[in-house]
Amino acid sequence: MMGYGPMMGWMWIWSLLGLAVLVVLVWLVVRLTGGRPDGAGGSSARRILDARYARGEIDEEEYRRRRTGLT
Repeated sequence: MMGYGPMMGWMWIWSLLGLAVLVVLVWLVVRLTGGRPDGAGGSSARRILDARYARGEIDEEEYRRRRTGLT
């Protein structure tokens, strides 16, 4: 019978170690992206507002008012 020798235990250890590494990698990706689908630190509404202000579409007063409304 092949596969039931002393190496069988090592196969289980390597399989569990590989699974643990995979779980840690997934955990790191979720932590680094903040668990958000967009992968960014801020909301998409905030990024749109920042872009509109940068392009000069809205003035500083309106920017601050809308930014306060988002938080």
